[in-house]
Amino acid sequence: MIALLARLRDTARCHAEHRARVRRIEAGVLVLIVLSVLVLMADSVPEVHRRHGPLLSVLEWTFTALFTMEYLLRLWLLRRPWRYARSFFGVVDLLSILPVFLALLMPGLHVLADVRLLRLLRLFRILQLPFYLEETRHLRQALVRARRSILVFIGVMVLLLVLLGTVMFLVEGPRNGFNSIPTGVYWAAVTMSTTGYGDLTPQTALGRFITGCAILLGYGIIAFPTGLLGAEIFAGVLQDRDATATGCRCSCHRRPPAAPPDP
Repeated sequence: MIALLARLRDTARCHAEHRARVRRIEAGVLVLIVLSVLVLMADSVPEVHRRHGPLLSVLEWTFTALFTMEYLLRLWLLRRPWRYARSFFGVVDLLSILPVFLALLMPGLHVLADVRLLRLLRLFRILQLPFYLEETRHLRQALVRARRSILVFIGVMVLLLVLLGTVMFLVEGPRNGFNSIPTGVYWAAVTMSTTGYGDLTPQTALGRFITGCAILLGYGIIAFPTGLLGAEIFAGVLQDRDATATGCRCSCHRRPPAAPPDP
């Protein structure tokens, strides 16, 4: 019995050392990812590219070679390589190295290599942050529960944009820059989102009045999806707290479905 316990202790210690070693390797890979993205961003600056273009190119190919070796090693060492290759992180790992090689045929595609920044999502798994994983689950469930309301909201927004764009096209006309209904829809989207680029401005009194109404409407609409998601996230947190307090996670603690509207 003592020998068995000692063997189990040694096995657990080996597993702990292996996990720690894997974490250090993953942390090193994350550092390389950040450095490679910084090099890619610096290479996109014309002045920096003129001065240090060759050096940045060598660094980019070095990072690509390291990431390619890492990807191939994962396929070789894993028990189920195709499962990893078809997973989210497997696809991201492949997309992070393909643009550099495709740039040999189509120059300029290497800038798409910044997709490798998505690999930083591994940080949550490496550090084993259950709090953030729990919050991610709450957000996902809130989006699923509110998906119908969000779709209705998007549909209403599209109708409002088309309506306001059409009205502004009729009120302002081509003489004031509203050459078509799609141009008016673009103006409505920019105005209701309170962005206001200023490239299209109404010149008539009626057009300015409609613009003011659209801005006020936009302020009210922007807060709508935030309230939906906030309510759903709060409901999910309360549901989990009730389930934890009672020790039950069955369907009796799930929020009942909404009743169908009366005919």
